Amino acid sequence: MNTASWEEIRQGKVTDVYFRRGEEVLRAKGVNPQVVAEVRASSLPRGWGWAVLAGLDEALELLAGLEVDAEAMPEGSVFFPEEPVLVLKGRYLAFGVYETALLGFLCQASGVATVAARLRLAAGGRPVYSFGARRIHPAVSPMVERAAYIGGCDGVASVKSAEILGIPPIGTMAHALILCLGEEEAWRGFDETMPPGIPRIALVDTFSDEKFAARRAAETLGDRLYGVRLDTPRSRRGDFVKILEEVRWELDLAGYEHVKIFVSGGLDEEQIRRYNQYADAYGVGTYLSNAPVVDFALDIVEIEGKPVAKRGKMAGLKQVLRCASCLYSRLVARGKQEESAVCPRCGAPMEPLLRPAVEGGRIIAPSEPASEIRQRVIVQLEKLEAR
Repeated sequence: MNTASWEEIRQGKVTDVYFRRGEEVLRAKGVNPQVVAEVRASSLPRGWGWAVLAGLDEALELLAGLEVDAEAMPEGSVFFPEEPVLVLKGRYLAFGVYETALLGFLCQASGVATVAARLRLAAGGRPVYSFGARRIHPAVSPMVERAAYIGGCDGVASVKSAEILGIPPIGTMAHALILCLGEEEAWRGFDETMPPGIPRIALVDTFSDEKFAARRAAETLGDRLYGVRLDTPRSRRGDFVKILEEVRWELDLAGYEHVKIFVSGGLDEEQIRRYNQYADAYGVGTYLSNAPVVDFALDIVEIEGKPVAKRGKMAGLKQVLRCASCLYSRLVARGKQEESAVCPRCGAPMEPLLRPAVEGGRIIAPSEPASEIRQRVIVQLEKLEAR
């Protein structure tokens, strides 16, 4: 198998070799300083002004049992460039070998969660579902779909991912079913076989013009048809907004105003904004699974109580003060922060965002279900839109 087990990760086997070599040198010299290290991104991909923290659950689990303390932003927090999202305190050799794994947990998951949040904003309240499992290694697909869900997606397609999240998987029907049975027989077969609680969403782009297939699907299933799905290949789309308009027109003209239009296949933020005038929901795969990673770095900022950092980094233990009302943030040196800071934008109180998460290797951060983390993200997105 081409994946590492959790045991191998805990053993430090996925680390970059220079951390192992550095550890050997420090042990040979008898040096193991007390340090403070922080995880933060100096910039964000694609010109993003903000990102969403994800992957913290696994990062904290890796720290469990180590002689280390940690502070962290709550998972699902919106953060801005230069803000630490995780702070580690302890002897360097207690955690230094885990730098590669810690960053790996946070970088990819935060990228996916941020793309999901941006897709949610682009969709303007229309449901967005994660269809990205087929674009990534199956061993990590639950992690990616969890990040997509807490970032704001309304559901996931993969069975195992949904099981972990405690939600029902979301899906329509495959082209393979249409090819095996033919369109109308596949639509009827789905309706006859699936439990009543599963929406009847007919795939209408396999053989013929979408608007005619959509109308036939509506005539075949009548009021039982919840929606039609267009997964039209890019090579056949042409003016896809016009295709969507025609489908909506034909359905309405025939009295099927209740039938929703579900769009999938190679979607991104800009396309979704264009399709919003006719589409009712989206399935997004590649754009989510190929999300750019957030380029977090883990840097020592204090050694034996003295602020120190490499070139280009700000030394010393820090805190992020955040206004819960408007999300205005301020990065302050620890010990110099105002005890009762007031937001200069809206006058509301500002609170520390980095909170105790691990004490002496024991996780003390509250365990939260993915649905609660997702709700935290949604509330922040609403505030970002209002800024």
